[in-house]
Amino acid sequence: MVLKYISFLIGLAWSYSLIKTQSIFSKKASLIFKLFISKVSWLTFLAAVYFGYKNFSIEYTLIGIVFSIILVHLGFLFLSKLLKSKFTQEQLTLAKNFFEYSLLAWIVYYLFI
Repeated sequence: MVLKYISFLIGLAWSYSLIKTQSIFSKKASLIFKLFISKVSWLTFLAAVYFGYKNFSIEYTLIGIVFSIILVHLGFLFLSKLLKSKFTQEQLTLAKNFFEYSLLAWIVYYLFI
């Protein structure tokens, strides 16, 4: 039962982290990210909530949802502080642009090839 609940929490945190990642990208890349990745992540998140509701009590399901959301937000907060302390703003912008264009190229590649 504990292993089942831990897998429930991991599924919630994973899907919500992909949903939260959408806010990092620029408007153009965010739209493509929203169309191809975020929609699936929302479905995965809702499926995980349903799984939790069917297998655990409503209290444990709500605790898991709140815990996962807080965990993801804290992870993003600490990661942003770490990156800002290690790299300059110019380096972060360059890396962000690289990842955005890589995401666009990856999606175009898999759509047309």
